[in-house]
Parts: sequence; C-alpha cells; structure tokens
Amino acid sequence: FFSSRRRHTRFKCDWSSACALPISRNVKLDPSADLSVIARGTPGFSGAELANLLNEAALLAARQNKKAVTMKELEEARDKVRWGRERRSLAMSDEEKRDTAWHEAGHALVNVLLEHTHPLHKVTIIPRGRALGLTMMLPEKDIHSQRRKNLLDDLAVTMGGRIAEEIVAQDISSGAAGDIQMATQIARAMVCQLGMSDKLGMINYAGESEYFGGREIGRRTDYSEATAREIDDEVKRIIDEAYARAKSIIEANRDKLEAIAKALLEYETLDGAQVEEIVRTEIGRAHV
Repeated sequence: FFSSRRRHTRFKCDWSSACALPISRNVKLDPSADLSVIARGTPGFSGAELANLLNEAALLAARQNKKAVTMKELEEARDKVRWGRERRSLAMSDEEKRDTAWHEAGHALVNVLLEHTHPLHKVTIIPRGRALGLTMMLPEKDIHSQRRKNLLDDLAVTMGGRIAEEIVAQDISSGAAGDIQMATQIARAMVCQLGMSDKLGMINYAGESEYFGGREIGRRTDYSEATAREIDDEVKRIIDEAYARAKSIIEANRDKLEAIAKALLEYETLDGAQVEEIVRTEIGRAHV
C-alpha cells in the first residue's frame, strides 16, 4: 500500500529474488548486491518492469564509471521505477520542508516502537514523483496473509505523520490525504472483507461489483441501511483507536521524534538502522 502525496509505503511480497535471477544474467552485479532486498520492495512487478529496473541500475552504474552494479544503483533504480525520479530542484519553502521532516519522522518513530510492524528500511524528505517524502518498510520474508495485530499496527504507523505535524505545528495540512485514504481502505477491508470486527463478525459486507461495457459502474450490497451505519461506525472506531495509540506513542517520545526530524533536515535520507540508533540513543539519555 502507499499514499498519493507523502507516501507511507508498506509492501506485501508475493515473489522472491529468484524471479529476478534470469533477468539479471546480462547485468554484471557486484558481489555485495542483494537481489532479495530489491525483491521485497517490488511485489507484483512483471518481467518487463524488473528488466527496466535492472537496465536503469546498469545505466546509473555506467554514468559513474563503475564496473559492476552495486546495491546503491539497484535501490535508486527501484525507487525511480516505483515512485519517480528525485525532484531535488523542487522549490520547497523551509516551512514545508520542516513539516515534511516531522511528518516522516512521525511515521518512522511509530513504526520502530511498535512490535508488529515490518522493519524500517529508510526514510527520506527528498521529493520523488508526487511525494514530498517517503517512509519505507520492508518485510523480512514473503507475506501471504496478515493478522489483525499487524494491520492495527499498520494503521497506527499511517496515523503517525499527521499526528507529528499537528503536535509540532499546532495545525494540520493536506499532506496526510494519502495516509487517510490508505487507513480508510485498510479499516474498511478489516470490517467488510476480513471478518476482523468483533461487533459485525465473520460476514462479508463487500458486496459485488456491477459492470457495463467492461467498466465497473457500481457495487450491489445485500445489507440494510442500519448495517451500513454500523459498518461506518466500526470503521471510524478502528481508525480513531489507531490514531489514539499513535498519538500516545508520539507524545511520550517527543524527544525521539525531534531527533529524527532534525537528522532528516540535516542529512535528508536515513536508513532504518540509523533511525533505530537515534531512538536507542535518546532512550539511553532519558535514563541517565
């Protein structure tokens, strides 16, 4: 899943790096290049898309006169193919850049401090495509199903960006529009498709799509207006509880949030290990 502006990404892997091996035979890879990392960040890519990614990585390496493609080129190529080229020339005000740093720091902090999330891969405030910033998590292995506790933690991470902005700026912006859309989709799927609502039980409320001329024109539902209101209330309850969890985490760890945001403003991009080190360091200081 990913949002449309400030993207908070969480991938569901459905293939392994073995899929990329035949395509990579014509590209000289550095021994340090780990295709499994790229595979976890490119779920559902077709053979043509994988070939495009590897060709782009080879071009990046050639421009730097490298004899082999390293992880740096592979990751840059993946990000470019997935989200678009870096837009370093985009004119952003200091205030907007600062808001983006706090926003992404909120996602990253909640992700690191929750138990049932995928490991943080990297966080950046370099604009790319339509995104002003990016927080990326990668699963450690292929994920074929999701537990409720994982989805609830995902929702809390999604809320983290808006909450961080609100706490720091005492205001909210349109930057969380994609996060809100994604959270609504996850919560509604939990209630209507996955049977993860104790109140509404194991009933599929998704309905059936109706098509005309090969296009979806509507969705037929087999439940009453009263049930529709209960679904809306349950979706809102799940999102509100995730928001409250994330807000509690961020308020209790404001010093760590600030440290991550300041590091982003200075370095623009941090990998997961660097963020975790910042969090551990701040925890250590708190106990001194």
